[in-house]
Amino acid sequence: MKEREGQEEIFSQILRAGRRTYFFDVRATKAGDYYLTVTESKKFTHDDGSFHYQKHKIYLYKEDFVEFQEQLKQATDYIINEKGEEVISERHQKDFKKEEDADDENMATADFTEVNFDDI
Repeated sequence: MKEREGQEEIFSQILRAGRRTYFFDVRATKAGDYYLTVTESKKFTHDDGSFHYQKHKIYLYKEDFVEFQEQLKQATDYIINEKGEEVISERHQKDFKKEEDADDENMATADFTEVNFDDI
């Protein structure tokens, strides 16, 4: 937190997103102008239950705001247009089972006739 010593937070917002937290902080330069820091903080838990946070930070200055917003909008629009708004990250979880696969399994077993070997 040494970085924040002597720096007044003018405006701050927090976005919690699963194991990640995003901080949007407006700060002032020594000359009194404002800039934005965006910090991603990700929590990592160790096998023994202890944890640590890994942080990444970008600094965004006013002269880059317009182009940054345009580029961000183009990139996010591209993703939505190409992949839709569905979040597919659940597929990377160990116990994930696609709904289609689950339906296929149920249909496959429904096609078989149950045979009791005691009847033969």
